Amino acid sequence: MLDEKSTIEYIRSAKAGDDKAKETLISENVSLVKCIVKRYLGKGVDYDDLFQIACMGFLKAIAGFDETYGVKFSTYAVPMIAGEIKRFMRDDGSVKVSRAMKQTAKEINTFVETYTIEHGKQPSVSTIAEKFGLDEAETVFVMGSSKMPVSLYGGTDYKDGNKRELVETLPAADNQEDWLDKMLLRSAIEELSERDRKIIVLRYFRDMTQSEVAEKIGVSQVQVSRIESRIIKEFKEKLIG
Repeated sequence: MLDEKSTIEYIRSAKAGDDKAKETLISENVSLVKCIVKRYLGKGVDYDDLFQIACMGFLKAIAGFDETYGVKFSTYAVPMIAGEIKRFMRDDGSVKVSRAMKQTAKEINTFVETYTIEHGKQPSVSTIAEKFGLDEAETVFVMGSSKMPVSLYGGTDYKDGNKRELVETLPAADNQEDWLDKMLLRSAIEELSERDRKIIVLRYFRDMTQSEVAEKIGVSQVQVSRIESRIIKEFKEKLIG
């Protein structure tokens, strides 16, 4: 991959209309694009389609990147690429939104409407995140799961006369890969059966031993061990490939 200085120079050229600069940026970052695409395989969309969609997200990242953000371009590009894929899969019906997420989205919807009436403006993503105890990336993911009054992908006017998508205004922290993994893991956990989900939650989120879990749910420790091993294997195949 290009070093950051060269990347910035190519981005400047790309924004000025240099198509070769765009091609260079894509070719030099293709491993990053493929890494993100790999996370969404096996969800009903062909690899080639996912790759094309990811490239569209990458081009949006080029167009929306601002050097004053103070972050690496790759850090900024990750959520943009992932967001483009998620939006396609959501609109295409490839992603099934959980009941809990739908409920949270509904509550956020109500909050946004109330806030807008009381303050005469829509709340920022950070305001919504603080209200619901989520980080901003999770907030974007939940809001993106349904039609929200605050459009994540709608144009927003700025003082410079340009239009940007709301998702592009999110701060690009250095842990974007972490929240992407967290979103995918949460989705995988929600797809488990009630018993399997309970085992994983007790083991990895409540720090209980296999014996303690076995006693809690009324099965043997050996059964817990087998179930846990199976789930972890399934997770690796789904999230890593």
